[in-house]
Amino acid sequence: MKSTEDALLVFRWKLRRRWPVSPSFPQTVALFVLCLLHGLPESSRAQLCEGSLGDPVVKLDFGSGNSTHGVALGSDITSYAWTNADFPSDGYYTVESRTNTPTTWWTTTDHTGGGYMMVVNASFSITDYFYKNTVRDLCPGTTYEFAAWIMNLLRYSDNSTPNITFTIETPGGIILRTYSTGDIPLQSSARWKQYGFFFTTPENITEVVIRMRNNKAGAAPGNDIALDDITFRPCGPEISAYIRSSGEITQVICEGDTTGYTLSGEIESPFENAAYQWQISDDGGTTFTDIPGAVQLTYVCHHSEPGTYLYRLLTATSENIASSSCRTGSNVVTLTVEQTPLPDISSNHPACTGDDLHLTAAAGASSYFWTGPANFSSSLAAPVLANLTAINNGFYRLTLISDAGCTGKDSVYIEVNERPVAYAGEDTDICEGTAAFLNGTGGETYLWTPGVSLNDSTISTPVAKPADSTLFALTVSNGRCSDTDSVYVNVWKAPASDAGVDQKIYEGTTVQLNGKSSGTDVMYYWTPGNLVSDPNILKPEASPTEDISFTLHVVSAHGCGEATDEVFIRVYKKVSIPNVFSPNGDGINDAWEIENLDTYPEADLIVFNRYGQTVFSSNGYTAAWDGKTSGTTLPSGTYFYEIDLKTGLGNPSGWVVILR
Repeated sequence: MKSTEDALLVFRWKLRRRWPVSPSFPQTVALFVLCLLHGLPESSRAQLCEGSLGDPVVKLDFGSGNSTHGVALGSDITSYAWTNADFPSDGYYTVESRTNTPTTWWTTTDHTGGGYMMVVNASFSITDYFYKNTVRDLCPGTTYEFAAWIMNLLRYSDNSTPNITFTIETPGGIILRTYSTGDIPLQSSARWKQYGFFFTTPENITEVVIRMRNNKAGAAPGNDIALDDITFRPCGPEISAYIRSSGEITQVICEGDTTGYTLSGEIESPFENAAYQWQISDDGGTTFTDIPGAVQLTYVCHHSEPGTYLYRLLTATSENIASSSCRTGSNVVTLTVEQTPLPDISSNHPACTGDDLHLTAAAGASSYFWTGPANFSSSLAAPVLANLTAINNGFYRLTLISDAGCTGKDSVYIEVNERPVAYAGEDTDICEGTAAFLNGTGGETYLWTPGVSLNDSTISTPVAKPADSTLFALTVSNGRCSDTDSVYVNVWKAPASDAGVDQKIYEGTTVQLNGKSSGTDVMYYWTPGNLVSDPNILKPEASPTEDISFTLHVVSAHGCGEATDEVFIRVYKKVSIPNVFSPNGDGINDAWEIENLDTYPEADLIVFNRYGQTVFSSNGYTAAWDGKTSGTTLPSGTYFYEIDLKTGLGNPSGWVVILR
């Protein structure tokens, strides 16, 4: 139980926070309140600290990590048994990042959503405790808050609702103060709620034992809870800090600002014999350190280097101000020194006459102010100045203002150089295989492309010998600017003639010549022209009676020469084969005379009887057949022949009759 003096102290402190009363506040009101306090259950009177809190003397948030379960607590911290099951049995607990039994429990993460929590299925013994810890180095006569975040996990049928007692006792087991949460009922959703109370340490007490235990035996289902962020921390009068000039708790200034900013603290109902200490953090609030000599309600800070600086004001009695476990702190005041914004100007310098000037600066500023020659101005981050001339020479200056109002300045010098004028010469025509003489002007240096057909691509007058029509680009430079021009060299393709492959025909037949030509703007004709159907077409017909060569002439209309090619036509004589002769010695038709066969010197002749037996053969035709076989006179009758003329144009065959 909290003593009467403690209750009165709490009442007076809370009352002073709301109404500035004197210490002589009517005692009748105070006594009335004390009576009211004694008449209420202890759990109803208890409350969380309504003033300012100090850094936790004890803090258990069960850690964080990437695995499903955290680290088991020591047996000196809890009397419950550890399990790594997602759903502990009665008398067991686990440490996990998320509950995963949605049909029975609410699915939830820990109180802050970024770590582990303790999940407990309460045991059947009410002597078991969830948590116990010994707190040392406390200050007598100092108020502390003992609190934790708790959730009733059950979704339905809570046979035994959680009811938790917080106890503060001496190391010897004497109970100094208790607080009960009362029944924590079923909820309509997963809800964390902070429970706890504050008490004042008696004189000569610097060490206590804090404990949380279950008031009811476990049940199925029932008494299933999650615990997180158990804390024991100093509690004192409400203290607030701010920046005096603005009344705000944040201030952004610019790098190099030498202004001193006064931080002020205000305390409702300060301690008697109160002392103060300002602290600073430059690591985002992870650690705060005392500022030597900053022990008043105001402190003037100076910062000119970029960074974020956090301040807070601590208070305690003068004898306790040096103890971190006995002092309470204000809200955090943030002073941010923004780095001078860097304009980071870039451009397409050096520029040439006729170019567009592109200026760019660092993005993200709230305002841009450009100025430059010829009354140039712009409020764009990346302005463009078109069609530069010499009057645009000079410095272009930028003033950049960040969102915080910090100013950065920079400039860039732009030189507008005279652009040379390239001239690659007039377009020209050449015959294939001949050269063109290019003539460029306008610069100090020259570069022709493509350079593969040039004798030197870096001179003003190279010799070009392209195989095909080509557009040559000339880039000239004066060492600062460049210009480009082009010239077209048209290549007339040289004439080419193809009279076709040599052919063979029989006398009295017609052959078609298969001429081909190529080249630019060519004419063609055949010679001798009187022996073809039309000498001015590529595929005329001819009927020669003797072996002959025809010539196809292809002539360039641009004076690029003449090409010729010949085709040979082999004209075979017509073979006349009689089908009867009478080798009877009368001097009339005594031999088988085959007209013109002698013009086929490689011809093969075979004669065979009706039984397929060869009776005569010859290679070439040196003499007419006399109707004998190996000197023996053959009888009258019909014989058969085959003649291979070796021309590839077809071979005659048939029969011949010998008459005696």
